[in-house]
Formats: sequence, structure tokens, C-alpha cells
Amino acid sequence: MARATILVIDDEPNILKTVRLNLEVEGYQVLVANSGANGLARLAESDVDIILLDVMMPGETGLEVLPKIRAAKPEVVVVMMSGNATIETAVQATKGGALDFVEKPLSGDKLLITVQNALKFKRLDREHERQRGRTKSDFAMVGKGAAMRAIFEKVGKTAPSTGRVLITGENGTGKELVARAIHEHSKRADGPFVKLNCAAIPSELIESELFGHEKGAFTGATQQRRGKFELADDGTLFLDEIGDMNASAQAKVLRVLQENELERVGGAETIKVDVRVVAATNKDLPAEIAAGRFREDLYYRLAVVPIEMPPLRGRREDIPSLAEHFLEQVCADNMRRPKKIVSGAMTLLMQHDWPGNVRELKNVVERLAILTGDADLITEGDVGDALPRVKAVKTEHVRGTPFKDLVAAAERDIIVAALEANDHHVSNTARELQLERSHLYKKMRALGIDHRADAADDGE
Repeated sequence: MARATILVIDDEPNILKTVRLNLEVEGYQVLVANSGANGLARLAESDVDIILLDVMMPGETGLEVLPKIRAAKPEVVVVMMSGNATIETAVQATKGGALDFVEKPLSGDKLLITVQNALKFKRLDREHERQRGRTKSDFAMVGKGAAMRAIFEKVGKTAPSTGRVLITGENGTGKELVARAIHEHSKRADGPFVKLNCAAIPSELIESELFGHEKGAFTGATQQRRGKFELADDGTLFLDEIGDMNASAQAKVLRVLQENELERVGGAETIKVDVRVVAATNKDLPAEIAAGRFREDLYYRLAVVPIEMPPLRGRREDIPSLAEHFLEQVCADNMRRPKKIVSGAMTLLMQHDWPGNVRELKNVVERLAILTGDADLITEGDVGDALPRVKAVKTEHVRGTPFKDLVAAAERDIIVAALEANDHHVSNTARELQLERSHLYKKMRALGIDHRADAADDGE
């Protein structure tokens, strides 16, 4: 079975014959062409992995054919061959997109090594592209609802500017995704994106992490180290959970934002930096300011553009697209066939409150994908096992039944399921369904739902 397809373009019949025989013995599929024009025609009609292209040919030279190959199929690896190699020709070929430049005649061993190196490069390039695509998928912002459309619009307006951004919201709502989107759509996109979780760094080390340190600055500082601000120069620094930063570090961050300069811990040299800071927190910073735990002047420096991420329960309409996105990811990662979430199972996912937000949904979808094994469908039962507090409700159409009766049946099932999930505690059920308790009682009476836990409710 052929391992790869190689196209040899050369005007010398002996070269074509020799190269073809050497490569076919090794199991490669070999195509040949005696001119640039014929080579381009073969390329158009065949899937080719590598092209061995002669430089000196009558008509169009290899250097003239090379850009046409790159334009037609840029993914194909090209190796140039010449019996009269010069440094100038090699430089031209490399600039034109050729991977390698080899001298003729090619011995059998040299030919095979050249082909093996070209295939290795192609595999690495393909893997790099796959990883780039995967990285974009990992950090993609998904959502079609009004809340996310407003976020997308704000990011689109903010990213090209130089304004600092403060992203707020509960844990797991996707604050880092917004920070990355701002960076990737900014004028600093080619620069570094550096992140620091302020809550994960001990208070005595946070300044070293931010500003770096000199050798001997403190016990354990055995060598000079650059901090996150320096590493993010000409790029973006994402300070996650900035509400957990201690007062001393806050003061020094404020100075960097004001002056665009810093000193490493234990150093005296002033270092200029050009960094855009995007910060995030799950804390109420105005309340932290009132309690004396966060600097008001730093808050206003950071919150030039505030962006608040909604919790997942506040944008349930996005759950289907998020779940499908995560399911596609996990199936690809685990080399499983694509799976589908049936309509009833998706309804159950939409009914869950998701206290862990998008992060929790991602984990649950991954769990469902793994535990359903080779099954093509994720069913209501699968979701019920993963989220036992969520109960199925009847939403099917029954022929001849008026719409108002179908709605009433669905409402009854929802309320009964919610009561069971809350041990028939009406106040808690009303709170979970976001209804006034008196309104819930009216609904229960109208739908014939027996209230069996009056004593459980305070004041009943």
C-alpha cells in the first residue's frame, strides 16, 4: 500500500525513470511529468503529497513553476532539484516556498532521506494546523442569544481600541474567553497573550510573578526572572481574579498602569513596558472598595470598559449550541463517532440551573459522551443519570387536544417535578421557578396539584 504520492517534474527521462524506480521500491506512489506545464496538469488531477521539481527545464523553469504550484495547492511540499546549484538559486527557491534544495544526481539513500524529511515536515505542519484549529475551538465564544450578541458587539467595539477592560461575572461564565477574543481582535494580536490567576499565587510571591525579580532578591531567587508584565510587552496581560490581589501588589500595578514602567523585586533599574491589561473578577469590586479591600483608583484605571458576563441560567437559549459544541470537541478528542443529543435530553439540559455555568455544562457533556460508550444518541435517561435533580416533562403533541390543555399539562408536569426536587417545599419551589409563592399556589390549585407539605413552609 502506497505511503504517499510523489510527483517528479524533470525534463530528463533518465532522472524520471531512476527516481521513480527508487521510490516505488519503497512503496510510494509516483507520478512523473517532463515539463512544468505537464506537472501542473498532473497536480490538478491528483492528490499529491510531495513534488520533486527540477530547476532547469526548457520552457518554464522550476523557479517559474514553483509559485504556480504554491498558488494551486499550498499544502503540497516542494523540493527543488538542480545539477547546477548556486546559493542564489537556493535562496530564490526557499523564498518561493520550497522546503528544500538538493543537488543532482541524487543517490538512492539521499533521495529517500529527502523524501522522509519532507513527509515528516508535512505531518508536523498538518498537526500544527490541527492544533491551531483545536486551540481556536477550545477558546471559541459560543452563543446566539441576546445576552451574548451584546457581549460580541461590545468586544468588537472594544478590541481595536487601547482601553483597559474589566470583565465581571460568576466563575465558569467564560471571562477568559472574552479576554482572549479582545486580544485576538486587537492591534496587539501578533504579540503575546499572558495570563496570571491572582487567586492562585501566594500573596508573598504575587509581586515577583507580576514584576519579576533579580538574583538574590529573596530566599530561593537563584537567578534573574522576568515577570508577567515584561513577558506581555507589546501584547496583552490578563489578570484573572484581580479582586484577590493584595494591597501592596495593587499599588504597584497602579503605578505600572500610570507610568508604563516597573522595577523588578530587588532591582533598581526602571524597565519600560507597553502592555494592555484586561482584568477579571467574580467579586463585587465596589463592595470590596467599600470594605477597604480594593483600591478605588485602581478600579477606575481597570474599568475603562466594563463587561459583565451573564450566568448560564440567564441565557438558557445558548445551551443547545454550547452542548453541541462541547460534544463535538470531546468526541474528536476521544476518537469517537459523532454523537447527537436527542430533543428531550436537550430540554433537560436547558432546565438545569447550572450553578457552575458553562464550565459545569462542558464537564457534564464530556461525562455523557464518555459514559454513553459507543451509543450514537444521548437520551433523556442519560441526562437524568448525570443530573438526577432534573426530571423529564411531557411536551409532546397529542392530536385533538387544544393548545391550552397541552400547555396546562406541561405546566403541571414542570411544577410537580420541581416540587419533588425541592421535597415539596413550596417556598423553595417558587424561588427556583422564579415565581411569586402566591402565584405558584394559584397555579397548583388550578392544575389540581395536591400540596402535601404545608408544615414544611415557614409561616404556613
